[in-house]
Amino acid sequence: MNPVLPNKVNINKGEGYMAERKGGVNKYEAMFVIRPDLSEDERKNLFDQIKDAVTKNSGSISLDSVWAEKRKLSFPIKKHKEGLYYLLNFSLSTQAVSGIGQIYKINENILRVLITKV
Repeated sequence: MNPVLPNKVNINKGEGYMAERKGGVNKYEAMFVIRPDLSEDERKNLFDQIKDAVTKNSGSISLDSVWAEKRKLSFPIKKHKEGLYYLLNFSLSTQAVSGIGQIYKINENILRVLITKV
């Protein structure tokens, strides 16, 4: 016998459960590892590009900051032994998150990116 999924909010799952099922807006946190050898102008330009990818997809940014300057990496990434860590908290639709993740991975100045749902 197959169970029938309820159309109403499941009390145990909370309000976010239905928003997720409908493809609503969720909160995310993204941590970027950026090349440490960028100049100050290149960094600002890159940070603006990162933020623009969210805002162009009708998202809103709640926090953006440099989390750490030139930290040593556990292992080399694209021949870099150090990286600058940049933190971004934002709200965005679930469909747009995978799209901006691909945009971030194409950029050669971004060594790594991890986007998690908060």
